[in-house]
Formats: sequence, structure tokens, C-alpha cells
Amino acid sequence: MNLPESYLQKMQDLLKDEYEDYLAAMQMPHVNSIRINTGKISAEEFMKISPFPLEPVPWCAEGFYVPDDARPGVHPYYYAGLYYIQEASAMMPASVLPVDPGDVILDACAAPGGKTTALAARLNNTGLLVSNDISASRQNATLKNTERFGIRNAYVISSDLRDLADKYPGYFDKILVDAPCSGEGMFRRDPSLITSWTERGNAYYTDIQKEILSSAVPMLKEGGMILYSTCTFDPSEDEDVIRSVMDQHPELVLMPAENRNTLFAPGIGADMEACMRLYPHRLKGEGHFGALLQKKGTMRCNSMKRLQPDTIRNDSFWEFMTHVSMDMSHSVVKQQGDRIYLVPDIPFAHDSVRVIRSGLLLGTLKKGRFEPSQHLVYALKKEEFDQCVAFAADDIRVDKYLRAETVTADEKHDGWVLVCVDGYPLGFGKMSGCTIKNKLEKGYRRI
Repeated sequence: MNLPESYLQKMQDLLKDEYEDYLAAMQMPHVNSIRINTGKISAEEFMKISPFPLEPVPWCAEGFYVPDDARPGVHPYYYAGLYYIQEASAMMPASVLPVDPGDVILDACAAPGGKTTALAARLNNTGLLVSNDISASRQNATLKNTERFGIRNAYVISSDLRDLADKYPGYFDKILVDAPCSGEGMFRRDPSLITSWTERGNAYYTDIQKEILSSAVPMLKEGGMILYSTCTFDPSEDEDVIRSVMDQHPELVLMPAENRNTLFAPGIGADMEACMRLYPHRLKGEGHFGALLQKKGTMRCNSMKRLQPDTIRNDSFWEFMTHVSMDMSHSVVKQQGDRIYLVPDIPFAHDSVRVIRSGLLLGTLKKGRFEPSQHLVYALKKEEFDQCVAFAADDIRVDKYLRAETVTADEKHDGWVLVCVDGYPLGFGKMSGCTIKNKLEKGYRRI
């Protein structure tokens, strides 16, 4: 890599005796990793069926390194939403932020949704997760990842965080701010970021980061916690941002993370040692920074009045739902136009924000007939739908199904069936006898 001299000098000043180790690490190839979707399968169970060797990521119980030739993005298990492909150091923020069942959480800069999926898995269909990004186009990727993970308790929205701050004062128990940054920690994995760094430098981001983090503070409850993170090394984007925002908001306290890994370096400065720095020469991964902040005061319990379900007057919908035995506690059914959703029963006033997805899209009414969605597929377990067809991962019919072809099963059914790979849902089909008419949605097909 052709790293700029000014960058190298800065890293030498920053790392001192560790600088040569850093340079040596930058000559090594980056490593690939995945994070298991524990909403579908435990890490222990996935290890038993994994199609490729796994090595645990030390700071994330659901994270594993995979070999360079593993190609996890083409395996049927990826299409079934059993894991998310994520760089190992990027697993740190959602792993370090304390998450309790029933929490109301904001992922403030969410796209493309990796950390949203991690937070949702930890909530385990309780509480409420608001996944926000200022870019609506980038949130389309978050939506797709939210669907594939089968997340039912999230609102995917797109809004300027400054606007949200006025609308949701003291609303969230926990907030994750993975701020836009200069990307120095990703130079090895994505050398194209070096050009952007040369053109913009670090100063371009610092005011943006301070404004984003400051906007998040009023939305946090007393006693609540914010995890601020970047994938860059420069203190001006890391510790200096924390100092500035803490000066502006004296109600914030820098906290040591309970599950901080020993491979993480401390923050720079005696007042910032509780921060976490991830370096490629100290661990198997790229670069990251994290700081856990708590708002002074005592956390209050969520005592909001619960939402009430809509009355859905459509026989086709209710007939289809007789086949479904999914646990719908903590949720209510809502209808918006021709779409029917399962949303968290915790009120979230979203009329004045751009909503890309409200909870779980159950399906759509087309000429009065209910058509179940791909999102519902991923939210279901095999045993929660009464007509299933299961193929092994190496069965050629799995590949044909993922390419939207008609396939033939070994057994007979009539009507809607859930097509599974090794017991994990891939999509719906309409079956007559042994023939399955493919209902896999376009965006989830193998090209």
C-alpha cells in the first residue's frame, strides 16, 4: 500500500514503539469473518453444521473468522439468514454496548445495518430498535439485512439526527453512534479510502461527529448509555470528540466497558483510558475506536401505554395465519393501506419521520388476497409453519429454488409451503401435489 508520508508520521507519533509492528501488520492480508444470527441459531449449533472452518473472534461470542476461500456469501445458509458477513473489529461496538431485554435502542448511523442486526439479535424480539441513517438510499441495504435476519421489533427510518433530537427527548435506553469517519482503520481492507483521506483529511469529519453525538445525548434517558465508535485512529475524531461533547454535556460520564477485551488498547490520555482502541497489530482484525458514555441519573422503567392491534377485515389474511404458530407476544398487528405489519407494542411516534419499514411486514393484500412476504419467511422457524418442505444444503433443488425455478418435492402438499434448507427457511412456494411454484422474492434470489 502507498500510505501517505503524513499519515505514516502521524501513526509513528501515535504508536511509538509499536509502529514497526503496525507497519508489518499492514503488509498482511486482511481476514474474513462472519457473525452468527443467534435469533435463528446459536453459535454452538452453527459450529456443528458450519460448511467451513471457524475460529472464534475473542471479543464477540457470535463472531468467527473464516478462511479466505470460504465464500460465505454464496452458501445457502447465507440466503437463509444464519449469519452476517462482518469485519471482526466492526463487531466491537454492538458487543460492548450493554443491552437488556425490553430496551428501547437507537442505532443512530445504521447503514448498511450490520450493527442493527447485532443489536436486534441481543434484544431477542423484545423492546424496540430504531435503525436510522440520514441516507435513505443506504437504508435500503439496512432494510434488506433487517429482513434477512427476521427482525420484527425494528423501525428502519431515515432522518437527520438533529430532527430526531427534538422529537424523542429522553426516549431511548441505549444509543449506538457509529459515526462517519476518515476510515484510517480500514486502509488495509479498502485501500480506496486512502484517496478520500488525502482529499479530505481528519478535520472534515470532526465537526460532523461532534454534532451527531451531541444530538444523540438529549434522546437518552437518565442512566442510559451511548456507545460512540469510529473506524479511524486519529484522536481528533476519537478522544477529542468525546472530550468536546462531555464538556458540552456535563451529564455524561465516560465508563469502562464491562466486557472489554484485553486485546483492546486504552484510549489516549489519562482521562480517556476507558476508551477502546483496536489495532491490526494487536489483534486479528482492522482498526476501530469505541467509548462508552453514561448519562447521570437513575434509569426509569419503560411504563409507556402499549399499542392496540388494528382490526383486520380480510378472510384471506386470517386463513393464512391459521398456518402460523409464531410467538407474537410483545407485538401487535397493524394495517397500512394494502400492507399488514407486526409491530412492537411499544409506542413509537413516527408520523413525522421517513419510515422505510415498520416492524415485520407480514404481507400484502393483492386484489383482496393475502400474499405473505419474504420478511415473514425469515422471521419464522420451521416448526412455526404447518406445511414445510426441507432440502439438504447440497441438494441441487436448493440452488434451483434460489434461482427462482420451479422444483419438485418428495412429498405432497397443497397450498402455501415454507421451503427450508436443513430446517432453516429460504422462502415460500405454492404447492400442488409434489410441484412447488416458486414465490421467492426477486431481491433474495441467487443471480
